[in-house]
Amino acid sequence: MRICFVSRRFFPAISGMSIYAINLLRQLVARGHDVTMISQYRGDELGKGVYGGGPPPDVPGVRVIGLEQLGEQEAAVSGANFERDIDTMIDTIAAEHARSPFDVLHAQYGYPTGWATLIAGQRLGLPVAVSIQGGDGHWVGSCCETHRVAMVRVLDHADAVLIGGESFACEVHERLGTAMDRFTFVPGAVDTTRFAPGTSGADDTVRILYHGRVDRRKGVLDFIAACDRLTGDWRATISGIGPDLEPAREMVAERGLGERIAFTGYADYEDVPKLYRYHQVFASPTYAEGFSNTILEAMAAGLPIVSCHVVGVSDCLRDGENGLLVEPGDVAAQAEALQRLIDDPVERQRLGDAALAECRSTYSWDVVGGMVSDIYEGLRSTGAPDAFDPDLPHDPDCRFRSDPHLL
Repeated sequence: MRICFVSRRFFPAISGMSIYAINLLRQLVARGHDVTMISQYRGDELGKGVYGGGPPPDVPGVRVIGLEQLGEQEAAVSGANFERDIDTMIDTIAAEHARSPFDVLHAQYGYPTGWATLIAGQRLGLPVAVSIQGGDGHWVGSCCETHRVAMVRVLDHADAVLIGGESFACEVHERLGTAMDRFTFVPGAVDTTRFAPGTSGADDTVRILYHGRVDRRKGVLDFIAACDRLTGDWRATISGIGPDLEPAREMVAERGLGERIAFTGYADYEDVPKLYRYHQVFASPTYAEGFSNTILEAMAAGLPIVSCHVVGVSDCLRDGENGLLVEPGDVAAQAEALQRLIDDPVERQRLGDAALAECRSTYSWDVVGGMVSDIYEGLRSTGAPDAFDPDLPHDPDCRFRSDPHLL
């Protein structure tokens, strides 16, 4: 089957979307699909500094096409021109279809990639699947009327809407009014052969890992504040880059934690498994997720996890059973949970073992790749999405016009 996969972010940008995309692409190739990936990327220094950027690398067995987000890079001058980038995506999909026809279009993220792919599907007469992930479901559409209408039309008219879990689907339903029966649940997944338990050293120091986007929405500043309350023999690592990297560095310095908390900066995905194996505890004090790739990686590595009672986490972690969950923003409770794991090696082992067992049985890419392939097969001959209006109202006040890297 000929698949066109349209990605919002891909390597060298580091995000959950990049990780999800590379693993899905590998699965599709292994299952015999002919795959073209069209991926947006930032080429400017600001964009590369926040997530990492530059043209996407080759992927074995996949035709890879990078589209620089030239419209979004106009943000500093006149506001992000999402529409320019959407037109480029539509034209690129159409040109690739003319070169060798596709059977299914699949977009990652509802806007702008999902909106562009939905329009392309309507014009080309092709079925469209859209995966709703992360901030796409949490805040895109709450920013302005333009993007609210775009998201509603994508959710209402795509032939399949893939989402990670029930809690996330309920949030999208409550915020945008999407009927629950529009969603197809496809959980997050992790490569359980690459991410596996290891030995983390013979000393008694308990090493705590925060890995992912360095963003206050992911709780990184709360994590630093919680660490400031810890006692005993511990060290912490903050791995990754993001919009709050400098505020995080400043906070560590102001609190005199420079000897306790290390920053690693950009982490190449191929090196990440050994990063987990070096640590004994994983912290993800996030305010919201779609389905957290880093939590799944930590589960696969057999690490006990401290996270929060929030959308996208409660689908895979249960407090006291396979992790410790506190309320988002509750720094004192986060510190108490981390201290509990520092002080109690038996509890660390119990929670890590429970997380590992569930991960291996439920969240392997072999299972999830098969689910996505089955969805494609069901869409193969359904034709274009139901008719919809491709024109959007113009709302110039969107907060993402000035900060599109946060979208």
